[in-house]
Amino acid sequence: MAQQEKIFVAGHRGMVGSAIVRRLQQGGYAHILTQTRQELDLLDQRAVQQYIAQEKPDYLFIAAAKVGGIQANNVFRADFLYQNLVIETNLIHAAHLAGVQRLMFLGSSCIYPKLAPQPLKETCLLTGELEPTNEPYAIAKIAGIKLCEAYNHQYGRQYISVMPTNLYGPNDNYDLQTSHVLPALIRKAHEAKVRGDDTLVVWGSGTPMREFLYADDLADACVHLMEQGYDGPLVNIGTGSDVSIRELAETVKEVVGFQGTLSFDASKPDGTPRKLMDVSRLHALGWQARTGLKAGIERAYSDFLMRTHA
Repeated sequence: MAQQEKIFVAGHRGMVGSAIVRRLQQGGYAHILTQTRQELDLLDQRAVQQYIAQEKPDYLFIAAAKVGGIQANNVFRADFLYQNLVIETNLIHAAHLAGVQRLMFLGSSCIYPKLAPQPLKETCLLTGELEPTNEPYAIAKIAGIKLCEAYNHQYGRQYISVMPTNLYGPNDNYDLQTSHVLPALIRKAHEAKVRGDDTLVVWGSGTPMREFLYADDLADACVHLMEQGYDGPLVNIGTGSDVSIRELAETVKEVVGFQGTLSFDASKPDGTPRKLMDVSRLHALGWQARTGLKAGIERAYSDFLMRTHA
């Protein structure tokens, strides 16, 4: 990527998109294109095609998606499938029509089978059944990966896909009805501390293993791959290490300063037993995560306090 080239970041207000914009700005890229939902509805095919044709970006990062935790994925199944399919197909096809040669599609680790061997290799895609609670979201993301592969095969494009593990960081979603486990824990621990509660209830048994990547590390990996001119198959982006939900909750409790005890509600769903990414392909391409989990949670908690007390 040259610093004078145009780069469109779709979804720049979200946690991932805003991190990519920050990383590009730090790298001296001056022509970063962004559009709010009010300025450009990514569900509107004609509007998306007109915008991409008019701006003709040299690079496009697709960080826009409808996202949520287990509960949101399970309840709003049609919304997650439909909206994510439409957003990605509108952007990928519009990019192709406008002659955009380089594009990065951001997927999710939930694309892999529920019981795939750990750690999850890129080659285990489509080798087994998905986790039922977020199957619609996963299917939409798999379709995006395959769409990029198809444009590369048929038209010689360089549309690459990356699969981030569980993410957290600035601009995260702390809504308890729709958030993922880590931001939900941060909010619940903070509110329990403020109320002076004796107990913090955590969903599930506490035994599932999860990997967590700080959003700015993800952005750095994405820009690294684009700058390297990577043109291969999908790449996992993660830390290569995981913790139990119990260990995660203990760390959040320590960072937030909650003095009570943890209680695990085993009647709530655990989701996939373990989800650790094999990041050997990413390491071979010269990139490794740098932000430790506790340091990342400290930054995320500072962001939470700033946003909720602004």
